[in-house]
Amino acid sequence: MTTTARDKRFDVPLYSVTDAARHIGVARSTFDTWVQGYQRNPKGRPMVVGQPVVTALPSAGRGEARIPFIGLAEGFVLAAFKEAGVPLQRIRPALDEIRSHIGLEHALASKALYTDGAEVLYDYAERQGDTLEAKSARDLVVLRSNQRVFNPVVESYLERIDFADDGWARLLHLPQYGVADVVVDPTRSFGLPIFASGAARVEVVLGRFKNGEDVASLSKEFHIPEKQVLAAIRAHTDAAA
Repeated sequence: MTTTARDKRFDVPLYSVTDAARHIGVARSTFDTWVQGYQRNPKGRPMVVGQPVVTALPSAGRGEARIPFIGLAEGFVLAAFKEAGVPLQRIRPALDEIRSHIGLEHALASKALYTDGAEVLYDYAERQGDTLEAKSARDLVVLRSNQRVFNPVVESYLERIDFADDGWARLLHLPQYGVADVVVDPTRSFGLPIFASGAARVEVVLGRFKNGEDVASLSKEFHIPEKQVLAAIRAHTDAAA
């Protein structure tokens, strides 16, 4: 898998850190740590340094877009690990192992992670023994049909990634919208969340609803099933609560 000299998935900034965090349903501070890395000085212990794990482009200013689609896809996978209850600081060495084994800088956004990642994590855990890092890596893996695969939480996220023929992520189906199929596609609507059915921007439909238009009318105009419009409304209502 290689990237072209100009691939908007990799080199076009689409999201600010705040927007990227909101789109994949994590705290801004969490996504910022993934982008910036961290440095901590625990009292009486050696300094702990965490390197950035999400692709970001040079910033043009505070709040400006600097996350390309591929960075959002990487964050999406990290959100899956977080949802599975595994602290990122404990699997950072395992992420390095995945990158080394797969041989790709953006391994978290590659189809190879989906096909080979669980085996790599399990092998890493076996070599590490009973360390906390090994336990965390093992927690992401289950045995199914004599094969090591990702646990159901992580797998449910990975199944929401569509991959292009070149093996890189090309589209994300966002889980926080429930039955509404809301996707992020860097080739449409500047990468903003849209309904898969009808391709209307979520923010446009919700804005019209807030201005007093009813669900049935919005469903008909934008060609979105009513239950999906309602699900998107609930998702944003819950997020704002």
